[in-house]
Amino acid sequence: MTVHPKRAEVRAAGGIVVRADDPDARLLLVHRPDYDDWTFPKGKSDPGERWRETAIREVLEETGFACTVERKVGAVRYFDRRGRSKEVRYFLMVVDEGSFEPNDEVDGIQWCTVDEALMMLSYQRDRDLLVDRLARVQLH
Repeated sequence: MTVHPKRAEVRAAGGIVVRADDPDARLLLVHRPDYDDWTFPKGKSDPGERWRETAIREVLEETGFACTVERKVGAVRYFDRRGRSKEVRYFLMVVDEGSFEPNDEVDGIQWCTVDEALMMLSYQRDRDLLVDRLARVQLH
């Protein structure tokens, strides 16, 4: 049994990102070369930053997409590679504008259906979030 402290040592936030004009409600996944994984865009909070602010900033930094937050989706807790407890809160976000340029953190993106995302996501916790939370709400 994994025990997590009440307050995570590392706070992060990110987005389940969709496009408003996409009838298939495809989700945005990012590929991170340092981890060689596919996941949702996310990153660590700056000191004093609110969860929602972190999500907006990190999605923009990693993907180039400015987004509007629609609502909170859920959170995952786990231990990172250094053994620190980490909490990541996710928000449903809709792209307002922008375009992707590969960068040091993210070298590729993929727009995919929920079923495709479930096959591509590298971590079970991300798949669980998608199934548990998004199955209950509409993406638009």
